[in-house]
Amino acid sequence: MNWQGVIPAITTPFREDLSVDHDFLAKHASWMIDNGCTGIVALGSLGEGATLEFDEKIAVLQTCVRSARLPVAAAISALSTQAAVRLAKAAADAGCSGLMVLPPYVYSTDWREMKAHVTTVIRATSLSCMLYNNPIAYRTDFLPEQIAELAEEHENLHAVKESAGDVRRIAAIRELIGQRLAIFVGVDDLIVEGISAGAVGWIAGLVNAFPRESVALFERAARGENVFELYRWFLPLLRLDTVPKFVQLIKLVQAEVGMGTERVRPPRLELEGTEREAALRVIRAAIASRPRV
Repeated sequence: MNWQGVIPAITTPFREDLSVDHDFLAKHASWMIDNGCTGIVALGSLGEGATLEFDEKIAVLQTCVRSARLPVAAAISALSTQAAVRLAKAAADAGCSGLMVLPPYVYSTDWREMKAHVTTVIRATSLSCMLYNNPIAYRTDFLPEQIAELAEEHENLHAVKESAGDVRRIAAIRELIGQRLAIFVGVDDLIVEGISAGAVGWIAGLVNAFPRESVALFERAARGENVFELYRWFLPLLRLDTVPKFVQLIKLVQAEVGMGTERVRPPRLELEGTEREAALRVIRAAIASRPRV
């Protein structure tokens, strides 16, 4: 797994009957790779992994592996450790190059239990692993000291997706372990600040609709160039990734740029009314002023 650069947390497209649209999924993955992305992460929160059945998850991974031409990582999340291990092993069999390891759904507790869960998943295969820290969404916070402990104990733990929303976390991890793990930003509107603090990659959301702009922003910021104007244009869109209905919003952006539909699986529902109109004003204003990159 190539843990660097811009890696989309790819959305899962649905047909009218809400079955997975594998033809579009293949097209979408290939399109983002063609525009400079360095891999794909499937089955994450943005990919509505929690609404997919086990067999659907494996089929999604297989489609991405066939289509992306670059490494694919599977987001591994489940209610139980046993189910997470089963998915991790199936992802390896499907041809994935890496795993993004999440804490368990619903249950959040102390470090002893959370460490035991992620340790079991990391050890389930020989695949390269990324730890996903998102205390806002999952109520489990992997502190820098705990991340360092996991890095010391697992040779195949190679990266961390840091989504605590505090750029100081990146510096704190670097202080403890140097370059041992590739640190990725997982919050879209923190990417420039995250790179300045030492992040080397971005698990991105709005890249699903704007891959060229996402890659340009990341690469220019990584080179230390002045990206203020590009970032200022992008920020209203990037902030759509930081609210509870981020899946609906990002799929709406995809629909507006002609690369996807708004369809989501319940309990999510498509946006409507004033909420949808407000989002469309932001999206259409950004499209109208879209910079050349």
